[in-house]
Amino acid sequence: MTMRHVTRRAALAAGGLAALGAPALRAQGAVSDGVVKLGVLDDMSGVFADQQGMGDVVSARMAIEDFGGRVLGAPIELIHGDLQNRADVGFGIARRWYDQEKVDAIFGIGNSAVALAVQPLAQEKRRIAIATAPGTTELTGRACAPLGVQWTYDNYALAKGTVTPLVRGGGRKWFFLTSDYAFGHSLEQNAAELVRRLGGEVTGAVRAPLGETDYSSHLLRAAASGANVVGIAAAGLDLVNIVKQMGEFGLARRGIQPAALLCLLTNVRAMGLQTAQGLVFTEAYYWDQNDETRAFARRFEAIHGRPPTMMQASVWGAVTHYLNAIRDAGTDAAEPVMARMRATPINDFMTRNGRIREDGRVIRDMYLLRAKRPQDSRGEWDLLEVAGAIPGEEAYRPLAESECPLVRRP
Repeated sequence: MTMRHVTRRAALAAGGLAALGAPALRAQGAVSDGVVKLGVLDDMSGVFADQQGMGDVVSARMAIEDFGGRVLGAPIELIHGDLQNRADVGFGIARRWYDQEKVDAIFGIGNSAVALAVQPLAQEKRRIAIATAPGTTELTGRACAPLGVQWTYDNYALAKGTVTPLVRGGGRKWFFLTSDYAFGHSLEQNAAELVRRLGGEVTGAVRAPLGETDYSSHLLRAAASGANVVGIAAAGLDLVNIVKQMGEFGLARRGIQPAALLCLLTNVRAMGLQTAQGLVFTEAYYWDQNDETRAFARRFEAIHGRPPTMMQASVWGAVTHYLNAIRDAGTDAAEPVMARMRATPINDFMTRNGRIREDGRVIRDMYLLRAKRPQDSRGEWDLLEVAGAIPGEEAYRPLAESECPLVRRP
C-alpha cells in the first residue's frame, strides 16, 4: 500500500470519527468554556437568610439534578455567595463571577439595591441576571435591561394584592413603617399610590435602618397618627420584630391592623400563629396549595428541613427555564438564550402559563394568603390558607404605565 493510500485511509477514518462525534463536538463548541456555570447570590447570613439564602441554593441544585446535570453535552456547575445586604459587596462578587469565574447567569440577587447594581453589570458583560428575590419595581421600570428578568414577584403586585382588600374592607387610613433602602422605598411608594387611588389616606410614614430591633418610637408615632392600618414595608426579621412589637404595644386592641406587604412562610412561623393569626398578605406560592406544590415541598424539606418559601421554590423554575432555553437555543450565549426564554411559556409546579414580558417582568398568578388561627393548624408548617387568587394579567403594573425603555410605544 502506498503512502498516498495510507494517508487517504487515515483521512477517511478521521472523517468518519468526526462525523460520529459531530453532535457532541458541536454541542461542546456551543458552550463557552466547556461548562455552564450558575451562581446564586443571596443573603446567606443576615435578616433575609431564612427566606432565600441556602434554600435558594438547594432549589438550584435540585433543578440541575432534575435536568440531568448536563446541557448540550457540557456539565452544569453551581456556586453561591453571600451579598451581606451590601450593594458594594454584591456588586463585587457579581463582577468577579462574570469576569474571572466565567459565570453565565446569576440567580437570587436577594436585595433590591444589589439587584439594581448587578442588572446593568450583566448587560455590560453580556451575561444573564435573574432576580428571584428582590421586589423593587425599578428592575422592570427605568432600570430594565434586555438580559435581566424579575422572576418571582414585585412590590406592585404585593401592594395591590394586599392593599386592595384591606382598603375596601374599611382600612382607609394608613401609616407606613419602612425599611430604609431600595426595597422598602419601592414597596411603600407602590402601596401608598394604591391606597390613595382607592380613596384612602396616608397619615404618615417613618423609615428605619435595616436590622433595627427597637421599633417602639415608630409604633407610637403610628398610633398617634390616627391610622387604622400600619403598612409594614419591611421583610425578614425586621417584619417579624415589627409585628411582634405591635402585639406587645397592644395596637390591635386599639383597632390598628398590621398589613405585611412582604411576608413569607418562615416569617409567620417566627412570629407564631398566636401573634400572626389573621394576617393577610400576597405571595406567588404556598407549599400546601395542591398536589404538585406539596410534592416539591416534600422533596425540598427532605434536604433543607422545612418547606420552601416562594423565593426558594421559584429558583427551581428559573434555573429550569434557563437550562431549557440553552438546550433549545443550541448555545449558552446570553442573547439567543434570553430570546428563547422570552419566547417560551413558563409551566411548572408553581406557575401556569407564565411568560416573560418585554420589560423583563414574569407574569404569573399571585395569591392572597391568610395566617391561620392556632387551633386550625394541623402541624408545624401548616400556617397559611389561600384566601384568593389574583390573575397574572391583573396583578402587575400595566405596560401602558411602564417607564421601561424597552417597551414599544404605540
